Amino acid sequence: MQIDSLKGKVSDAEWQLRVDLAACYRLVALYGWTDLVFTHISVRLPTAPGEKEQFLLNPYGLMFEEITASSLIRIDAEGNKLSDSPLPVTPAGFTIHSAIHAVREDAHCVLHTHTRSGVAVSAQECGILPISQQSIFVLNSLAYHHYEGVALRADEKPRLQADLGEADYLMLRNHGLLVVGRSVADAFLKMYTFENSCRIQIDAQAGGKLIEVDPSIRRGLDEVFKQATSGMGADIAWPALLRKLDRLDSSYKH
Repeated sequence: MQIDSLKGKVSDAEWQLRVDLAACYRLVALYGWTDLVFTHISVRLPTAPGEKEQFLLNPYGLMFEEITASSLIRIDAEGNKLSDSPLPVTPAGFTIHSAIHAVREDAHCVLHTHTRSGVAVSAQECGILPISQQSIFVLNSLAYHHYEGVALRADEKPRLQADLGEADYLMLRNHGLLVVGRSVADAFLKMYTFENSCRIQIDAQAGGKLIEVDPSIRRGLDEVFKQATSGMGADIAWPALLRKLDRLDSSYKH
């Protein structure tokens, strides 16, 4: 599907967010975290004081590997389409995202998946176990939300918000994984860690008795993360991920 480029037709700040978000969709596809067209990644757009919040979301019906910076659609807090786009959006798909954006000012990007391993662990009563280096970073900021059916009802939002609290990782029971990021790069790296924690756990449970990480090691992880990333956080990996995408297919920048 041919979509006219929006480069030069939107602000530089919006265009950069569009490119980053499109890259994130492509990376989610590349790493095999998609569920056909049925999950979403949202990002908050910069607004002037007093202006209502706006977000970018994927057009409904496109595979993640098809998404480009220009095909992303601007929506309001209720999920209504604001862009002049021939492609549709699904307000229902923004239900979970809008709930989180509404109460977390730091929720610049919200990334949600239905991966096989993520759903499998979400169905385990134990949840994430402290059995890997990856898992201890997740456990440092993890919350759970019990399944209430397909997330279409507005009355679920207060319970979702309360369960998330100040956590950055949310396990949606019997449903999947969700992360809150201060940037698109931050959200992607968090989901990479969350997803791998689940994959490792499922693999490890197929073997012998599990060894849990000593609780004392799990303290002070924020400082450990800063040291491990040279103080750059997710930005230490994001440029390399973009180079990887560019080598494979740079059309996400259109």
